[in-house]
Amino acid sequence: MDKQKSIDLLNKGVADELQAVHQYMYWHFHLDDQGFGPLSSMFKRIAIEEMGHVERLAERILFLKGDVDMVPAGPVERVLEPDAILKRAAEMEHAAVGAYNAFAIQCSQNADAVSKQMFEALVGDEERHFDEFDKQLDNIKRFGPSYLALQSFNTAPESAAPPKAD
Repeated sequence: MDKQKSIDLLNKGVADELQAVHQYMYWHFHLDDQGFGPLSSMFKRIAIEEMGHVERLAERILFLKGDVDMVPAGPVERVLEPDAILKRAAEMEHAAVGAYNAFAIQCSQNADAVSKQMFEALVGDEERHFDEFDKQLDNIKRFGPSYLALQSFNTAPESAAPPKAD
Protein backbone atom coordinates (compact mmCIF):
# COMPACT_ATOMS: atom_id res chain seq x y z
CA MET A 1 0.00 0.00 0.00
CA ASP A 2 1.19 3.49 -0.88
CA LYS A 3 0.14 5.40 2.24
CA GLN A 4 0.59 8.80 0.57
CA LYS A 5 -1.99 7.95 -2.12
CA SER A 6 -4.53 7.15 0.58
CA ILE A 7 -3.60 10.23 2.60
CA ASP A 8 -4.11 12.42 -0.48
CA LEU A 9 -7.56 10.93 -1.12
CA LEU A 10 -8.52 11.24 2.54
CA ASN A 11 -7.43 14.90 2.54
CA LYS A 12 -9.57 15.53 -0.55
CA GLY A 13 -12.44 14.12 1.48
CA VAL A 14 -11.57 16.43 4.39
CA ALA A 15 -11.60 19.43 2.03
CA ASP A 16 -14.99 18.46 0.60
CA GLU A 17 -16.48 17.82 4.03
CA LEU A 18 -15.16 21.13 5.41
CA GLN A 19 -16.70 22.88 2.41
CA ALA A 20 -20.03 21.23 3.19
CA VAL A 21 -19.81 22.19 6.88
CA HIS A 22 -19.15 25.83 6.05
CA GLN A 23 -21.80 25.96 3.35
CA TYR A 24 -24.49 24.19 5.36
CA MET A 25 -23.90 26.34 8.43
CA TYR A 26 -24.12 29.46 6.25
CA TRP A 27 -27.46 28.23 4.94
CA HIS A 28 -28.56 27.26 8.45
CA PHE A 29 -27.98 30.83 9.66
CA HIS A 30 -29.78 32.41 6.70
CA LEU A 31 -32.74 30.03 6.69
CA ASP A 32 -33.16 30.60 10.42
CA ASP A 33 -33.01 34.37 9.88
CA GLN A 34 -35.68 34.06 7.17
CA GLY A 35 -37.94 32.13 9.56
CA PHE A 36 -37.59 28.68 7.98
CA GLY A 37 -36.96 26.80 11.23
CA PRO A 38 -37.34 23.19 10.06
CA LEU A 39 -35.13 23.71 6.99
CA SER A 40 -32.60 25.60 9.10
CA SER A 41 -32.49 22.78 11.65
CA MET A 42 -32.02 20.19 8.90
CA PHE A 43 -28.98 22.05 7.56
CA LYS A 44 -27.49 22.40 11.04
CA ARG A 45 -27.98 18.68 11.76
CA ILE A 46 -26.41 17.66 8.46
CA ALA A 47 -23.49 20.10 8.98
CA ILE A 48 -22.82 18.41 12.31
CA GLU A 49 -22.86 15.01 10.57
CA GLU A 50 -20.37 16.35 8.03
CA MET A 51 -18.14 17.45 10.95
CA GLY A 52 -18.17 13.84 12.09
CA HIS A 53 -17.01 12.84 8.62
CA VAL A 54 -14.08 15.26 8.90
CA GLU A 55 -13.15 13.71 12.22
CA ARG A 56 -13.24 10.14 10.89
CA LEU A 57 -11.20 11.06 7.83
CA ALA A 58 -8.67 12.97 9.97
CA GLU A 59 -8.27 10.03 12.35
CA ARG A 60 -7.48 7.76 9.41
CA ILE A 61 -4.97 10.25 7.99
CA LEU A 62 -3.20 10.44 11.34
CA PHE A 63 -3.20 6.64 11.65
CA LEU A 64 -1.43 6.53 8.28
CA LYS A 65 1.12 9.03 9.70
CA GLY A 66 -0.03 11.86 7.45
CA ASP A 67 -1.01 15.43 8.20
CA VAL A 68 -4.57 16.70 7.99
CA ASP A 69 -5.09 19.61 5.60
CA MET A 70 -7.89 21.64 7.20
CA VAL A 71 -8.65 23.71 4.11
CA PRO A 72 -12.16 23.75 2.60
CA ALA A 73 -12.47 22.86 -1.08
CA GLY A 74 -13.79 26.33 -1.95
CA PRO A 75 -15.55 29.46 -0.77
CA VAL A 76 -19.06 29.61 0.64
CA GLU A 77 -21.65 30.25 -2.06
CA ARG A 78 -24.01 33.09 -1.20
CA VAL A 79 -27.27 31.45 -2.22
CA LEU A 80 -30.24 32.64 -0.13
CA GLU A 81 -33.50 31.41 -1.66
CA PRO A 82 -34.72 28.18 -0.02
CA ASP A 83 -35.38 26.31 -3.27
CA ALA A 84 -32.01 27.37 -4.74
CA ILE A 85 -30.28 26.36 -1.49
CA LEU A 86 -31.85 22.90 -1.59
CA LYS A 87 -31.01 22.46 -5.26
CA ARG A 88 -27.37 23.39 -4.67
CA ALA A 89 -27.14 21.18 -1.57
CA ALA A 90 -28.50 18.21 -3.54
CA GLU A 91 -25.90 18.87 -6.26
CA MET A 92 -23.14 18.94 -3.65
CA GLU A 93 -24.24 15.63 -2.16
CA HIS A 94 -24.57 14.02 -5.60
CA ALA A 95 -21.01 15.13 -6.44
CA ALA A 96 -19.75 13.76 -3.12
CA VAL A 97 -21.30 10.36 -3.87
CA GLY A 98 -19.48 10.21 -7.20
CA ALA A 99 -16.18 11.34 -5.72
CA TYR A 100 -16.31 8.96 -2.75
CA ASN A 101 -17.19 6.00 -4.96
CA ALA A 102 -14.16 6.83 -7.11
CA PHE A 103 -11.98 7.26 -4.00
CA ALA A 104 -13.13 3.85 -2.71
CA ILE A 105 -12.11 2.22 -6.00
CA GLN A 106 -8.72 3.94 -5.88
CA CYS A 107 -8.18 2.80 -2.28
CA SER A 108 -9.05 -0.74 -3.29
CA GLN A 109 -6.53 -0.59 -6.12
CA ASN A 110 -4.02 0.72 -3.55
CA ALA A 111 -4.70 -2.26 -1.22
CA ASP A 112 -6.14 0.02 1.49
CA ALA A 113 -9.28 -1.79 2.56
CA VAL A 114 -9.95 0.37 5.63
CA SER A 115 -9.96 3.66 3.69
CA LYS A 116 -12.04 1.97 0.98
CA GLN A 117 -14.64 0.95 3.57
CA MET A 118 -14.60 4.44 5.06
CA PHE A 119 -15.38 6.02 1.71
CA GLU A 120 -18.10 3.44 1.06
CA ALA A 121 -19.72 4.32 4.39
CA LEU A 122 -19.54 8.02 3.50
CA VAL A 123 -21.34 7.27 0.23
CA GLY A 124 -24.29 5.94 2.22
CA ASP A 125 -24.41 9.07 4.39
CA GLU A 126 -24.16 11.41 1.40
CA GLU A 127 -26.90 9.51 -0.44
CA ARG A 128 -29.13 9.94 2.63
CA HIS A 129 -28.39 13.68 2.71
CA PHE A 130 -29.15 13.92 -1.02
CA ASP A 131 -32.45 12.17 -0.40
CA GLU A 132 -33.40 14.63 2.36
CA PHE A 133 -32.68 17.64 0.15
CA ASP A 134 -34.41 16.06 -2.84
CA LYS A 135 -37.55 15.34 -0.79
CA GLN A 136 -37.69 18.98 0.32
CA LEU A 137 -37.35 20.11 -3.30
CA ASP A 138 -40.14 17.72 -4.32
CA ASN A 139 -42.36 19.16 -1.59
CA ILE A 140 -41.73 22.69 -2.83
CA LYS A 141 -42.61 21.60 -6.38
CA ARG A 142 -45.76 19.79 -5.23
CA PHE A 143 -47.07 22.34 -2.78
CA GLY A 144 -45.45 25.56 -4.01
CA PRO A 145 -45.12 28.61 -1.75
CA SER A 146 -47.59 27.05 0.69
CA TYR A 147 -44.98 24.48 1.67
CA LEU A 148 -42.40 27.15 2.44
CA ALA A 149 -45.01 29.12 4.38
CA LEU A 150 -45.56 26.07 6.58
CA GLN A 151 -41.82 26.05 7.31
CA SER A 152 -42.19 29.40 9.06
CA PHE A 153 -44.61 28.17 11.75
CA ASN A 154 -43.37 27.16 15.21
CA THR A 155 -40.00 28.79 14.73
CA ALA A 156 -39.98 30.85 17.93
CA PRO A 157 -36.78 30.26 19.87
CA GLU A 158 -37.12 28.03 22.90
CA SER A 159 -35.82 30.82 25.10
CA ALA A 160 -38.89 32.87 24.12
CA ALA A 161 -41.16 30.45 25.98
CA PRO A 162 -42.89 32.06 28.98
CA PRO A 163 -41.26 31.31 32.32
CA LYS A 164 -42.81 28.57 34.42
CA ALA A 165 -44.76 29.68 37.47
CA ASP A 166 -43.37 28.64 40.83
